[in-house]
Amino acid sequence: MMDHARSAISNLFSGEPLSYTRFSLARQMDGDSSHVEMKLAADEEDGGESNIENNRPHFPKRKTIGGNICFGIIAITIFFLIGFMVGYLGYCKQLETNGKCSSSSNGETEQTEESLPDDSPGETIMEPQPALSWNDLKQMLSKTLDSLKFLKETSKNMESEKYSSHEAGSKEDEMFGYFIYQQFRDLKMDKVWKDKHYVKLQFKSSGAQNVVTILNESNDLMEMNGYVAYSVNSTANGTLIYANYGSKNDFEQLKSQQVTIDGSMVLVRAGKLSFAEKVENAEAYNAVGVLIYLARGDFDIIDADIVPFGHAHLGTGDPFTPGFPSFNHTQFPPSQSSGLPTIPVQTISRSQALKLFSKMNGADCPQGWDGDSKCKISSEVNVRLTVNNVLEERKLLNIFGVVKGIDEPDRYVVIGAQRDAWGPGAAKSLVGTSLLLEVARAYSDLVKGGYKPRRSVVFASWSGGEFGAVGATEWLEGYLSTLHQKAITYINLDTAVLGSSNFKVSASPLLYTLIEKTMKEVNHPVTGTALFRDTNWISEVEPLTLDNAAYPFLAYSGIPSVSFCFCENKAYKYLGTSLDSYNELIKSIPQLKKLMYGAAEVTSQMVIRLTRDHELYLDYERYNEELFSFVKKLVPYMSNLKEMNLSLQWLFSARGDFSRATRDLTNDLFRTDTANRLVNREINDRIMKVEYSLLSPYVSPKESPFRHIFWGSGSHTLSALLDHIKHFNKRDGNFNETLFRNQLALATWTIQGAANALAGNIWDIDNEF
Repeated sequence: MMDHARSAISNLFSGEPLSYTRFSLARQMDGDSSHVEMKLAADEEDGGESNIENNRPHFPKRKTIGGNICFGIIAITIFFLIGFMVGYLGYCKQLETNGKCSSSSNGETEQTEESLPDDSPGETIMEPQPALSWNDLKQMLSKTLDSLKFLKETSKNMESEKYSSHEAGSKEDEMFGYFIYQQFRDLKMDKVWKDKHYVKLQFKSSGAQNVVTILNESNDLMEMNGYVAYSVNSTANGTLIYANYGSKNDFEQLKSQQVTIDGSMVLVRAGKLSFAEKVENAEAYNAVGVLIYLARGDFDIIDADIVPFGHAHLGTGDPFTPGFPSFNHTQFPPSQSSGLPTIPVQTISRSQALKLFSKMNGADCPQGWDGDSKCKISSEVNVRLTVNNVLEERKLLNIFGVVKGIDEPDRYVVIGAQRDAWGPGAAKSLVGTSLLLEVARAYSDLVKGGYKPRRSVVFASWSGGEFGAVGATEWLEGYLSTLHQKAITYINLDTAVLGSSNFKVSASPLLYTLIEKTMKEVNHPVTGTALFRDTNWISEVEPLTLDNAAYPFLAYSGIPSVSFCFCENKAYKYLGTSLDSYNELIKSIPQLKKLMYGAAEVTSQMVIRLTRDHELYLDYERYNEELFSFVKKLVPYMSNLKEMNLSLQWLFSARGDFSRATRDLTNDLFRTDTANRLVNREINDRIMKVEYSLLSPYVSPKESPFRHIFWGSGSHTLSALLDHIKHFNKRDGNFNETLFRNQLALATWTIQGAANALAGNIWDIDNEF
């Protein structure tokens, strides 16, 4: 029967025998249906089909065309019915549990992906990809992030009096943490948990007080209301001088004016630099103590008795467990961070600073140094500083909630905010915490509404932020070996609203393209104009600083990080003081809640883009520009390098290999089948290695925790190398050839290592080393 049919069909088409008819059951991509397709393939598979033809028995030619036609029609009909039944039964078997298979036949044998509704309640997703378009997601986000509901919930959180004081490790801080824990649980997140850390924090003593004494006939004594955490407990005497903001340039300017810094007590104004950097610079010039105050020119506060709070640890995390986590009373031998100061530090009020200025009789301040009307840079007045802070062990709680992705749940975006504060902390912590809760609510609703994220999102509430991102850093230290392989990006919500005039960003270059795309999509919540101003916006991006909680994620763990704010050109005047209350914040920023809505929209859009696409939204090519800029700055010193028999050849080669590796990765992306999960995973693995590979492997995380060669701190950084070569030209005795050779070699190999990591497999690496 079969052979008669084949012969009939062959003779119908010029009488030449054709290969057998092949049936294939093609499974739909979404797994919902099967269909039958019949193909007449002429000699497609030479081997198999030729054997069949050769072994086919010979039949005499047809006697009448009518009989052959009849046989052909019968064969085709039989094959069609068999195929129809196979496809139909297979389709019904898949969907019978959902009641979708009707007993009546309507003659349809093929169901396409487009004809099935996206929200079919029982469909099986073979490739869990977002079916919603970007415009659909934006509309859903605008509904879930409803402005009226957002403002209502924000007001409730911000105006709550029960969190008016929540110092790190206090009972109020812990209760606030459990409140956030319950909020996450109420959102029905996939998992909610908490981490406990036992850390050492320094507080003002309730007994012996910190005192500043003007050593004169009457020994004028001034008692201190504030304190600086991690100051040395000691007494120091020195001649009073004024060093503006306490930067290296400020101290160099004092030296140029013949002001003696060695053995002096240095008065500086807050701003520009962190307290820890001011103290480090003072130590470098052999000062014996530091006094910090809020100048009226920087912080227009009417109350002259207000003092700021800060810490003097040049680092992040618990300084008494450097480089390792403080989980569960971990029994490490006594240790302390090299970033702790060796001199006493104290904050004073503006009225006390003006009293000290009135006693100074030296030269007038240079132009731009006069933060207040009375300003002198030197004196003959001796001042004594006594600090009596106490060190306490406190339990900190970090609170976490996760909304898991479908395709790559082990890859996640982390969104975090500081929970604790010294004083009310409205701008410092409550704004960020309120944003964290509202973004978590909106994102959870988005997922419940049909958005299927590829990757997970972790929401984190940190404690110990006022003492140098202690909670966040301890968590990073606890998972140092794995986080860089899992965490795609960290988004910091601290101090996200400090004004309305500007939108400022600090971020890893890997995130510039994502940020630019988001700024083009989001309008300023007050003016209504796009946040994206011009193509030169990257030149205004400021590097992340030590006092930003995103800094350890980038510089310590090698995780691309971003921090942003709606703010003014000047710092928010009440930040870090006892006046940082909700009432003062709403007075200073009347459009506070609208601006918070804008910050939530920026955050949510970045999160959706990072969890939606096959390819990670990380622009690895941006570091090409950073490397080119660095090499360009070194070129003018090539003659100096020749004097030392050194060359930039290998540095150029490493930079070239990095450029070629990024180009090859881009080509691989274009050739990649996005439906192939394994290939996508391999590509994304290479992209995620970029930031981490820029952490120098040649320095100890314990001694130099911020190992990033671009954004870290220490002699291993590219900025330190540039600063060092400048001393060669100055011939000032500060150039160390051995150190410089080491810096150049290690920088070259770190860049080469980054290129190799980006290239992927060892056999794909093509370089001259």
